[in-house]
Amino acid sequence: MSAQDLPLELRRALSRVARVPRLLIASDYDGTIAPIVSDPTKAFPHRESVSALRALAGLTGTTAAVISGRALRDLAALSRLPVEVQLIGSHGSEFDVGFVHAIDNDAKQLLTEVQAALSRVAADNPGVTVETKPASVALHVRNATPEIGLRAMQNVRQGPACWVGVQVTEGKSVIELAVIPTDKGTALETIRHQESAAAAVFFGDDVTDEKAFRVLSGPDIGIKVGEGESLAKYRVDSTEEVARALAFLLEERRTWLAGASAPRIERLSMLASPRSVALLTPDATVTWLCHPEPDSAAVFAHLLGGPQAGHFTIAPERAALPLSQRYVDGTMTVETRWASLQVVDYLPHDVAPNRTDLTRVITGEAKAVVTFAPRPEFGQVPVTIEAHPDGLRVLGTNDPMVLRSPGVEWEILTDGTHSSARAVIAPSHGPIVLELRCGTNHLAPAAVSEPDRRRDAESYWSQWAAGLELPALKPDLMKRSALTLRGLVHAPSGSILAAATTSLPEDIGGVRNWDYRYCWLRDASLTAQALVSLGSLHEAEKFLDWVHRVLETLPGPERLHPLYTLYGETLPPEAVIDQLPGYAGSRPVRVGNAANMQVQLDVFGPIVDLIASLAHGRQHKGITDPAEALPNADWELVHAMVSAVQRRWQEPDHGIWEIRGNPRHHVYSKVMGWLTIDRALTLAQKFDRPVDPAWMTLRDTIADEVTTKGWNEEVQSFTAAYDGSDLDAATLHIGLSGLVDPSDPRFAATVVATEAELRSGSTVYRYHHDDGLPGGEGGFHLCAAWLVEAYLLIGKRSDAEALFAQLVDVAGPTGLLSEEYDPVAERSLGNHPQAYSHLGLLRCAQLLGKPVEALV
Repeated sequence: MSAQDLPLELRRALSRVARVPRLLIASDYDGTIAPIVSDPTKAFPHRESVSALRALAGLTGTTAAVISGRALRDLAALSRLPVEVQLIGSHGSEFDVGFVHAIDNDAKQLLTEVQAALSRVAADNPGVTVETKPASVALHVRNATPEIGLRAMQNVRQGPACWVGVQVTEGKSVIELAVIPTDKGTALETIRHQESAAAAVFFGDDVTDEKAFRVLSGPDIGIKVGEGESLAKYRVDSTEEVARALAFLLEERRTWLAGASAPRIERLSMLASPRSVALLTPDATVTWLCHPEPDSAAVFAHLLGGPQAGHFTIAPERAALPLSQRYVDGTMTVETRWASLQVVDYLPHDVAPNRTDLTRVITGEAKAVVTFAPRPEFGQVPVTIEAHPDGLRVLGTNDPMVLRSPGVEWEILTDGTHSSARAVIAPSHGPIVLELRCGTNHLAPAAVSEPDRRRDAESYWSQWAAGLELPALKPDLMKRSALTLRGLVHAPSGSILAAATTSLPEDIGGVRNWDYRYCWLRDASLTAQALVSLGSLHEAEKFLDWVHRVLETLPGPERLHPLYTLYGETLPPEAVIDQLPGYAGSRPVRVGNAANMQVQLDVFGPIVDLIASLAHGRQHKGITDPAEALPNADWELVHAMVSAVQRRWQEPDHGIWEIRGNPRHHVYSKVMGWLTIDRALTLAQKFDRPVDPAWMTLRDTIADEVTTKGWNEEVQSFTAAYDGSDLDAATLHIGLSGLVDPSDPRFAATVVATEAELRSGSTVYRYHHDDGLPGGEGGFHLCAAWLVEAYLLIGKRSDAEALFAQLVDVAGPTGLLSEEYDPVAERSLGNHPQAYSHLGLLRCAQLLGKPVEALV
């Protein structure tokens, strides 16, 4: 027999409980993991149960224990269980650190008297034996005849069991008298509290185990072995089935903790519409989609939890790897091709504001298997799927959802909590169109045909891309980077996402998993500035309108948060989705971002720098009137940012990297304060705007302080902050911004020190100092881009070209970059695709295409 022979409801329950953050698995010994035998000294456990308990105890967030009526010393000697499994003897009263209740002299005397009384009973009844434990004495009648056994039990019940101070526990063919309180339920609760377990599983076969079953509640699972009345909800027939149940629980738990077979991050492709994003795996599984906004809860969270977290899969019936996956040139449409099958995916544009739509078109000669498994709210809402002539309706969600699929015959499956739909289709007679519609119950045909809808969606992107001024270097990759940045623009609000995902890890299996589906003032300003540099101004103008709206909600510009929701609201508290195991087992999965409440005093600089770039971009477009090139609204925003710097530049902050520690005087933040004033003065001079003379004084004051306090003679570099000797790649901005002339030997020394300390092959780390979080992280693509620019400024063009080439090489097969890169494992890390990485790549290509004299 296999684990699949276990009762279906038990398997479903074990699968559910395997997905809690901290799990306690406890079991009785005799009759549960060890068979009942005539000689108690030979009751050895099943090898499979021992193996499963040991493996469970070795898993993260998992505790395994055996709670037995045997004395602890005997249990340890007989069970042969490893030290990873906690052992509790004497019906829950005897832990390895001692008894829960102390045995005083009176109790010891009573124990001696009980032992003598039970020994007399045993002597008068053949086949009856006595087992003495540190705090109790047990009378066993298993080897006596039924008549003799009953007589012996009655003698004990009417005799020493009635004595004051004696605790009586009866089981199968045994009665035990203890001189201290014993309770398996109390023991189970003690371990649960010690381990902070979110749920417990308990296996037991005897009446003594009912005290443990009694304390189970909520997600807990009680499993009774054998017949008889019980408080346990589930039941198995034998100790062999206990072993199978433990093995099944181990596999479910291990799979959940390790994460599903996670696709490499760099191989994921992003679909986009003006208001939505989704991610596809290389084999055309929709692995990530949120609704109603990109920063809402996920409908498909396969990326962070495997198939159980929701997915939409299309694959040939005869299993095969795809031959290719590519974007339709100049668009956000993705084609995935097998030998005789092709899937085209895109997000339509002609949908209502409350809608998130996805269209999938299947063509070819081979049969395809389609699995539709939506799991709204990160899988926390049970859903039911109903089949209709024109498709499927998803029930149980806060927002309606349908899949239009005329002509497809679906099989509805359920795991007891969620429904899924499966179909085998034959597209040989024409395209099969699947239209996911979130936010509507509408299953009727769309007003516009599918080919026309696809044409409209693709024209939106291709016409925009055709008007760009792309770098000559790697033009196809640059176009893809530009489209990726545009895909992260949230057109309804004007905000810009930092990345499309949450919780993709900076360290596989680690805790550095953050939610980047929001609008950071810094990231969005830099993204908009990158698009301006390509000749697209609209995104910057809309983003600045968004900033104005945010400022209207604040008492002053100096109170800007580092980030906001896509509609400019304050983020809710950072939370953890415990039900998801995370990408490749990297937990926790987070929603929200606690950096929202940090002090980051660099944010004003990128906004003013964007305004300066936009004003120059308008001039480049032929707008010669200074009042039109730099409108009053933009100049007011410059004033607001300068005012913020004037008020707060002398404060310490958490810096660009949002380190969750004490604020410091970060050099990068001071440089951005200087840049705010410097760019404001440059704009005023060029566009004939009046300025306060105090601005020039402040610019010089900041520059003097940074160059004095930021330089460390010992390490021969500008450092991360005034109070230390640690380096930070962001400090390169002391030269990139112009605060220090690139010809200054101190800048060249900083570049050399950064290269030596922070560069590793094709990547550059942010810093190496202790930031208070466990685990490591990859190198940042943006930091590599900064070093490329720094190399160029100090005349190391060949080094710049070589690093740029390495940066290009780590892009995924469809041209996308995540946040980070692990040069040892040679794989991408962090949220994906990341705006920082693509704007850095574009900046490098632009600079490498310029003559040296134009760089300074």
